[in-house]
Amino acid sequence: YPSGNLAIIVVRETKRFICIVQEDKPNNAGIQAVFQSNGRSTCYHPNGTVWININIQGGQYLDQAGNRVRTWTWPNTAASSGPHVPLSPIFISLNRHVGVRILGQDKIAVSFLAMGQQAKFNVGTKVQVSTVGQLPPPAQLSEDHLLLLAFRIRIRRLFDKLHGCLTFPSNEQWDKIKPPAYLTTQALKIIHLCMTSDVSEEVRSLVRAVINA
Repeated sequence: YPSGNLAIIVVRETKRFICIVQEDKPNNAGIQAVFQSNGRSTCYHPNGTVWININIQGGQYLDQAGNRVRTWTWPNTAASSGPHVPLSPIFISLNRHVGVRILGQDKIAVSFLAMGQQAKFNVGTKVQVSTVGQLPPPAQLSEDHLLLLAFRIRIRRLFDKLHGCLTFPSNEQWDKIKPPAYLTTQALKIIHLCMTSDVSEEVRSLVRAVINA
């Protein structure tokens, strides 16, 4: 962003790519959108509720209260039931600098405009399925692995805060110490992995609690 804050992150995870759009904040920036090369993507309203949710079958558009406004199915998807609902083009602005355009499963673009310059990221993908039973399973991480990653983030934050306390002995400065940006980014990625992994809600809550402690 013109402020210097990180706007878009592209992460490679084995054979998948993940594109993350962040808020224009220096610390603890919230996620505004996540696009995955496996056909699953989500955009969020400013209040944090899901705005657009996409999978390899189709997608849905929701308002800020969580009410479904419209749904669609991709033309190459054999839905288990119900008629085929085509996509009407979608254009949304996540913030004043980042917009999303959805014209098709492989025609999804994130555009970034600032200071008279523009960058575009094609985050669409073409995933064909013949039946719902043949949908490829999402990448899985074990509960122990997710908890280990969460505790690693927490330990690194504690070490960073300890270093800050040694640098600024005054108690008045301790609450002003913020974690490094790379730890915040890793924490957001772990929380997202929890949402895409087949683990219990109890484990997801525990991972969030460990990271946010």
